[in-house]
Amino acid sequence: MPEDRNKAGWETMHAIHDEVADATVRAMQGVAPDMGEMIVNFAFGEIYARPGLDLKTRQICTVAMLAAMGAQTTPQLKAHIRGALNVGWTRQEIVEVLMQSAVYAGFPSALSALAVAKKVFDDADKHSQQEKKEP
Repeated sequence: MPEDRNKAGWETMHAIHDEVADATVRAMQGVAPDMGEMIVNFAFGEIYARPGLDLKTRQICTVAMLAAMGAQTTPQLKAHIRGALNVGWTRQEIVEVLMQSAVYAGFPSALSALAVAKKVFDDADKHSQQEKKEP
């Protein structure tokens, strides 16, 4: 495995997911440590780091695809909606993408994805309010 792929993977993963990137890989250590490496090296170091699409575009594509897959992807969709916000998508833009998914993936998948987005937005608001209260 080229070291630059691992480095690119970590950099890309952190750009999207902040500290959650480390927690995601750590969570795999007790079960399937190789899966954590695959996520970093292949998904983020090989695919997300490719030229041709910017990170912001790749992230909204990921959100749309996870939404289309339906409720079984809820944990990943939640993480990638947060990631979409982190790379510059607005809440309204994310909602529009999820609404668009109803045409091709069906209303049940779109409604499930919108419920996930609402939870992510509510959690972000709570976190923001807590930061404002802390001195």
